[in-house]
Amino acid sequence: MKALYIASTGMGAQERNVEVISNNIANMRTTGFKRQRAEFQDLLYQHITRAGSQTSDQGTMVPAGLEIGSGVRTVSTPRVMSQGSVNMTERELDVAIRGEGFFMIELPDGRTAYTRDGSFERDAEGTLVNSSGYPVEPGIVIPGDARGVSIAPDGTVEAFLGTDTMPTQLGQLQLARFVNKSGLESMGDNLFLETAASGPAQVGVPNIDGTGDLLQNYLEMANVNSVTEIADLIAAQRAYEMNARVISGADQMMQATSQLR
Repeated sequence: MKALYIASTGMGAQERNVEVISNNIANMRTTGFKRQRAEFQDLLYQHITRAGSQTSDQGTMVPAGLEIGSGVRTVSTPRVMSQGSVNMTERELDVAIRGEGFFMIELPDGRTAYTRDGSFERDAEGTLVNSSGYPVEPGIVIPGDARGVSIAPDGTVEAFLGTDTMPTQLGQLQLARFVNKSGLESMGDNLFLETAASGPAQVGVPNIDGTGDLLQNYLEMANVNSVTEIADLIAAQRAYEMNARVISGADQMMQATSQLR
């Protein structure tokens, strides 16, 4: 009986849906995390009678066809790239993006990764790095005797060096934008990679041409809504249970048929 296999695809799809929701909930406190949602598509159909088929020599037609579906499949898990809330941290190297854009991070293999996580630190040489120790692009070095480091909304990094009474500009942070942000590939560690679907990175100065501005002493939180996720989880559980009942009902029908034989 096809109902067994059709309902099994529904159970598999809802299992994947629960996995996506659980990952969102697990990352509720992850800086700059963007939640995902599962999207589904119906499978191929068996066309027993096609709509528009003639039913007589006078040209009368079937107004609606007879089609039997094959179930459902998970087609994608796109990320929702909406703005997360920003929280004050009182750390001078914490930076949040308010609006469009991603920080650029240089990976050990030379590739560039992108992130919304602005929790930066200084390494032993004073280079501005992320929490994994990867340099922030373009490279900015903050000397050991620097004090009063400030990061302006346009990304300009300044500090007082030694006994100077005037600040010295140390560099300027830049942001990257993408035509299709959902096309970025997640690689873990709060990092994304450019793909053919995302389009090439459009690098620019913060607060110009639609790029977001920067907030020093703040971090962007995850855009996960706990109430919405719990509601989605309950709906996924109910859909899973209904598919399980279909399998149980189809099994009982098969048992009844076999007993008649």
